[in-house]
Amino acid sequence: MSGSQCCENPPTLNPGSGCDSVTEIGGLKAYVSGPPDAKLAVLLISDIFGYEAPLLRKLADKVAAAGFYVVVPDFFHGDPYSPENLERPLPVWIQSHGTNKGFEEAKPVVAALKSKGITSLGAAGFCWGAKVVVELAKLDLVQSAVLLHPSLVTVDDMKEVKPPIAILGAEFDHISPPDLIKQFREVLLARPNVNCFVKLFSGVSHGWTVRYDESDEKAVKSAEEAHRDMLEWFVQYLK
Repeated sequence: MSGSQCCENPPTLNPGSGCDSVTEIGGLKAYVSGPPDAKLAVLLISDIFGYEAPLLRKLADKVAAAGFYVVVPDFFHGDPYSPENLERPLPVWIQSHGTNKGFEEAKPVVAALKSKGITSLGAAGFCWGAKVVVELAKLDLVQSAVLLHPSLVTVDDMKEVKPPIAILGAEFDHISPPDLIKQFREVLLARPNVNCFVKLFSGVSHGWTVRYDESDEKAVKSAEEAHRDMLEWFVQYLK
């Protein structure tokens, strides 16, 4: 993963926030929200700043309010990326937290959810998490997928995804620029057996859906539009 955009606007983490809603699922700590007896679940896979990010947990609660059981695992084992740690710049940190490792750790989480009675599972990935979601989608381990300002996702990935997939990209994104998002769309449209929705949001940058200024009305509006698109996708395809 390259580029400074991944590191822009880091959230202020509050480890105590929602601590009563943290449990263990599939060997990982996870923030959970929503009815525990729900048959439909959504897995939210964070960006490099991890599962304690307040706006990500707020989004989890929003998705849960629609009736889903929502799980936000700690794939970084208490070690999210910190731009303040100058001894561990992103290229060094990512060596310990690659997306391949995240994908392998996601599989037991999926299995645990299905063993507890979940009949249909969706997954949404933000930046780093989008690559993990793509790998799950390539093996048909989820029934619906959403990628939000993805990182590390390739055109070839789009040739292998199996469930319905939505991709939400930013106008200003050096990591997954609009031209790449358009290539994703072209590949998906050439696969009529895969339902897709691809949308570019104008005036926003990488990370806009979970790292926005809550006092900025325009930023909030753009983030909430993406949240609605994501939620509507899950409502449509998780049955």
